[in-house]
Amino acid sequence: MNFCSHCGNPVTSRIPDGDSRPRYICDHCGTIHYQNPRVVTGCLVTHGERVLLARRAINPRRGYWTLPAGFLENGETAAAGAARETLEEAGAEVGELELYTVFSLPHINQIYTFFRARLTGDRYSAGAESLDVQLVDEAGIPWDELAFPVITETLKCFFSDRAEGNFRTRSFDIIRPPPRTL
Repeated sequence: MNFCSHCGNPVTSRIPDGDSRPRYICDHCGTIHYQNPRVVTGCLVTHGERVLLARRAINPRRGYWTLPAGFLENGETAAAGAARETLEEAGAEVGELELYTVFSLPHINQIYTFFRARLTGDRYSAGAESLDVQLVDEAGIPWDELAFPVITETLKCFFSDRAEGNFRTRSFDIIRPPPRTL
């Protein structure tokens, strides 16, 4: 960040009084610009014994399979954002949303939330960000073609929980190891 979004003057990075982290601060108007993690929200949609997967039409990981998800918008709940993203990416309306997995990824400043949801009706179709959308059973999951670790982990939890007949909310931290030095 180079300039203040409030007044347009240059900002400097320093630790404000009473804080413990460097922040961008405008020396002209005094605004402290906090930068916080972005929230990604989506749905693990079921229809009978199958789950809804979308093949990504955008980078990163274009061509890989994912659960419908995207960035939460201001003014919406996590569940409403998950339902909106599912409609946008997979043309699917969902109901009975229940929080299922939460992932903290501090190395990319993101938090992912996935909701278990049921497909309402039989309609689904690829949206602008999807090349294809399919309902697949457990045997048909393209494990080697899943876009992100959060998708793999959510699906593994789902199939394990379904076999046990007990779904519970889970939270994970995905910490990228620091780069190796020679």
